[in-house]
Order: sequence, then structure tokens, then C-alpha cells
Amino acid sequence: MTTPAPLDPLFDHAPISLWLEDFSAIHHLFAQWKAEGVEDIDAHFAANPAAVEECSAAIRVLAVNQRTLKLLGAQDFGHLVANLGSVFRDDMHDQHAHDMAELWRGGKGFASQSVNYALDGRRIDVLVNAHVVPGHEHDWSRVIIALEDITARVQAEQRVKHSEQYALGLFEHSPVSLWVEDFSGIRRMIEDVRGMGIQDFRTFLNVHPEFVTHCMNEIHVIDINRQTLKMFGATNKEAILGNLGKIFRDDMHQHFSEQLIDLWNGQLFQQREAINYSLSGQVVNVHLQFSVLPGHEQTWERVLISLTDITARKKAEAYLEFLGRHDPLTKLNNRAYFDEELARLMRKGPYPVSVIIVDLNGLKVANDNLGHAGGDDLLRRAGEALKKAIGDNECVARIGGDEFGILLPGANADDAEKAIERIHIVADLNNQFYTGPRLSFAVGTSTCEDAGALIQAVQRADEAMYAAKRAHYQQQGNDRRHHGLATD
Repeated sequence: MTTPAPLDPLFDHAPISLWLEDFSAIHHLFAQWKAEGVEDIDAHFAANPAAVEECSAAIRVLAVNQRTLKLLGAQDFGHLVANLGSVFRDDMHDQHAHDMAELWRGGKGFASQSVNYALDGRRIDVLVNAHVVPGHEHDWSRVIIALEDITARVQAEQRVKHSEQYALGLFEHSPVSLWVEDFSGIRRMIEDVRGMGIQDFRTFLNVHPEFVTHCMNEIHVIDINRQTLKMFGATNKEAILGNLGKIFRDDMHQHFSEQLIDLWNGQLFQQREAINYSLSGQVVNVHLQFSVLPGHEQTWERVLISLTDITARKKAEAYLEFLGRHDPLTKLNNRAYFDEELARLMRKGPYPVSVIIVDLNGLKVANDNLGHAGGDDLLRRAGEALKKAIGDNECVARIGGDEFGILLPGANADDAEKAIERIHIVADLNNQFYTGPRLSFAVGTSTCEDAGALIQAVQRADEAMYAAKRAHYQQQGNDRRHHGLATD
């Protein structure tokens, strides 16, 4: 049975694990290797892994204290020594090589972090401090080793590391664009304005729009995630951080003004829709969520901003809005928009207002001879011609199957006649470029001087259009009304 060396009571009852060991066999082994020409101990261990095991086997444990037995779950000294192979194993190899190298290079001991195992298999992380006992430097026959159990600390650090990695993973791989920013400079600027006695911050921004620009320049971007690179067309973070002026500009100014006003009013969590720009200049519509992170409410040093790309949704909404106010075939305004514009002009003017009602001649013939595709093509040509003649700033609407309405606010009767002349000129030009049915319009107009007469002006223009249409068919010798047939 292995018998421990006699122990000093201070050694035996120390609150830390203590080992008294004999390293003389290692001292002898090192002398032998040096005699054999070994100079680089690290290279020697790398080329001969068994040499590390040889050092381990050369160590002789002379005594351990009570704390050591309890730490490792040993019944007594003999039980521990008989099972040292279970204590020193696995992860210890590389660290043990490093410790032996310290002694090889003339050290009087070593300090390291290592791993032991209790006899029941529990992993124990330890800080190791080993020192050659004074008076035994010539042969290392007495080495005292202290083991500090740091398992709880290591596990806590691992949990923190895992938590950090998990949070970083959520940040980096989030399906929305995430920005971590420092708004502390903006907070200082806002507080400076408050210190000037300003109470109406919105009015202040209206009077000093440059303040918004200065605040935008005070934003410090700390980090962005991968989705941000994808959203803005960047290959790396530097491409984003070095070109923030290309992303936050133009329409962003007004959105950021509202964000500053909310911050002024103490709203540290905000949501709004905004406009950014990709590095290639494309508009990126985003749903922005802004939050000052907990613990930074007094400084705004850490702000998390998420941007969800809603460009596709905004395009769909714009298209639905377009369909709600436009005729899908001709791309002109529709009857609903025409009626809205009439109501607006009745409320606000300006007067005089001229109304032009236009009917497309020959649509029924085109449908009968060429099918509805031919008729649709003639309607599209009509829409193009009317838009070209009147321009983009006035209301030109398809208000019926082959009927169009035009509203000219601020236009007198002479202005309306000039517009009608342009319509006929553009129609003649259009016919020179198409070999299908001729584009021909029946046109009527009326002008009113005040809101009370606007509806009557529309009716008069409509009546004048029908008169022009009858004259058109009479000129062709085909007065369908005379024969009891509806005109087209």
C-alpha cells in the first residue's frame, strides 16, 4: 500500500488542493535528452508525443492534502494514487507539454490552466501553480503544486460565451437588416437646443433644417449584419460604412426629422416607414424600428435599428392605387379620378375652368372588323394622342367605353380651342405612323367662370361632343341616328 509522506498540519488542512511531488526522474530524463542532442524541447515533444507521456510517468506523488482528496472524490491517498490515470488524461496532454517545456528552459516552476478529472468522471477546470521547493533546485526532488478549482468560473464564462455567440448569430443571420448605432452625439445636440430654451422643436427644425443634416452626420454606426449588405447591394461592411451618404439622403431627411422630434419627446422606441437608397441608387422602401437598448436610456450610446425591406409591398400598393385612379388599357385617369377632380375644382378652382369631352370615332367598326384586340389598340392610340396633346399636368380621363374627359383649370374658351386644335394635329400625326383604322375624335367643349356652373359646363361639353359626332357621320354619309342605330 502506498504511504504518503508525513504532512505538516498547515499543508494538510489548507483550503486549496496541494500536492507534494518528486520531479527528480524528470530532471534526470531532461539531462539524458540534452546529452542526446535535444535542443528544441517543443519540436521534440511534437515529433515524439510519447515523450510527454514519459514525463508524466516519471512524476512521483509524495503527498496530497485533505482538500485534494475531497476535490477528486478519493477515499484516501492510496485510492488516489492508484487511479492517477483517471485524474490526468485527455485534454491535459498539450498543457502538460507546455509545463514541462517551462522547466526545460530553466524555470523554477510553472503556472497554467488545465483540466483534471474526479474519480467519478467529473471534469474539473483548475489553475495550476507549481514551484520547486527551495533547496531542491539541483534535482527537483521536491515540487509543491497548488490546484485552484475554477470549474464554476469556466462554466460561467462558457455560458456567457455561448450566450454571446447565440446573440451574435441572431444578429448576423437575422432576415431583416440590423444596425447597431451610437446616438450619443445626437442626444448632446438635442439637449443643447433644449438648454437654449427652445420648446417647439418642430418649428425649430423648420427654421433650421441644417440641424437635421448635422444630426445625421453625428450618427456613428457600430455594426451591421449580413442582411444589410444584401439589402443595399454591398460586398462587405466597409462598402456600407464608407458610403452612408449614398444610403441616407433626399427623402430620408424628412423621415429623420420626424425621428428627431420623437426623440425630443422622449420616445425611445419608434416605428415608421422610410426611404433609403441602395449603393447602386435604387430606392429601398423600409419599415424602420428604432430602439434605445436597455441600460443606455440616458446616453443613447447603443441603439438598435431594424429595417425591413417593403419595396415590393410599396410597389404593389402604388400599382393598386394606380389601378384605382387609372384606366388599365389607356393608362389615362379613370372616371373615379375625373369625378374627384371635378369635386376638387368645385371647391378650390382656379377659374375659369374649361371642360373638353372627346369621343373616339369608329371604335365599333374596329371591333367588328378587327376584333376587340383591334379596338383595344385603337383605344390605346387614342389615350397616347390625348395625353400628348394635353400634357401630364392636366386631368385626361377615360370616362366611358370610347369617351374621354379633359379638365383644364385656369383655361378660358380660347385656351380650350387651342387644346382641341392640338388634339386633332396629334391625331393626324398618329395616323401617319399606323396602318390600322384612322384615329378620329368628336370633340365638344364648354367653359365656366365659377363653381356653380361646372356641372352644367360638363353637360354642355357632352352635348357639343354629340353634335360633333353627328356631324362626323353625316359628313361620311352614314348618319346612324337617322337610321335608328346607335353611334359608336
